[in-house]
Amino acid sequence: MTEENRRKLWTLIKEAGDYLRGQLPEHPNHPKGRNPYAHVALAVKEKFNITYKDIPDNKLDEVIKYIEFLKENPS
Repeated sequence: MTEENRRKLWTLIKEAGDYLRGQLPEHPNHPKGRNPYAHVALAVKEKFNITYKDIPDNKLDEVIKYIEFLKENPS
């Protein structure tokens, strides 16, 4: 992925994390609350089987749509 696209995705991940702050359900492994930024980054990694930095440029739109899905469906 190009550096420009990596930065764009990281910005979207941060914005999604800001949006999800306080919306993620409680979990016994996270007694002080869940990290929404890590949640989004990990969800992207699990969906695409690769870190957001290593996703090919041709999948950029798909990743953006998935991040929007995560914002609409906190879980």
